[in-house]
Amino acid sequence: MKNIAVIGSGTMGNGIAHTFAQFGYQVALIDISENALERGINTISKNLDRQVSKGVISEEDKSATLHRISKYTSLQEGVKNAELVVEAATENIDLKLQIFKEIDSYAPIDTILASNTSSISITKIASVTNRPDKVIGMHFMNPVPVMKLVEIIRGYSTSDEVTKTIFTLSESLQKVPVEVNDYPGFIANRILMPMINEAISSLYEGVAGVNEIDTVMKLGMAHPMGPLQLADFIGLDVCLAILKVLHDGFGQPKYAPCPLLVNMVTAGKLGVKSGEGFYDWNHGTKELIVSQKFRKA
Repeated sequence: MKNIAVIGSGTMGNGIAHTFAQFGYQVALIDISENALERGINTISKNLDRQVSKGVISEEDKSATLHRISKYTSLQEGVKNAELVVEAATENIDLKLQIFKEIDSYAPIDTILASNTSSISITKIASVTNRPDKVIGMHFMNPVPVMKLVEIIRGYSTSDEVTKTIFTLSESLQKVPVEVNDYPGFIANRILMPMINEAISSLYEGVAGVNEIDTVMKLGMAHPMGPLQLADFIGLDVCLAILKVLHDGFGQPKYAPCPLLVNMVTAGKLGVKSGEGFYDWNHGTKELIVSQKFRKA
């Protein structure tokens, strides 16, 4: 397998494209506009510069990596030679289902179709295709070039052969693949999102402040960053979408999103991507926000 198509040039998509290209794969990066693609390529270039400065790769490696990435605004053109398509679009089920219908009609019949979804059912995604045995979840962690884990999610019909192929492929990227079954949130977000939601609820209820909550989890639980800072990095809109999938899938009150999270997303306070969440990110580094809006009235 040498030809990979990646759909979406945002944070996850450009990271996935970067990683495949760095390890010698030819990558077709697909998005709806040339501007989005240019932003994605610029991000990849900056991240490669960071790797060069740390001695991880050479300038020659950077140049070769960028040379392996081709840009497409046409989904049909981008996937026509792909042996694997990795979808990394927004975490919206209707959008993903529409994308997979189109990929299924355009990609070669033997092409494996993977989704980077962090919570949406692979079985449901596979159901809109004519190749459910070749549909699988390939959930990378952010930042993709750095993080080692790939959560491999088998849908109800995913074949053993396809699962084995994706395991081997992940290992070729120097990642550690872990197989999980297809239930809401899989493993990573089924455990992580309730923790983040509980941290937000603790802030909302006035149990402790932003800095105090994050400090307890960093120093007391040996987490590299606190749950509120992590939520800002993930995107509060993404956290809310995943919690809704968990709540709808299990129907249990413990997965209901905290009202503070709902209000912040409604107000456009999405974390790093918007410049403000639980912290202020407008100046490139985090600054603590002290606000009564974080508490119940």
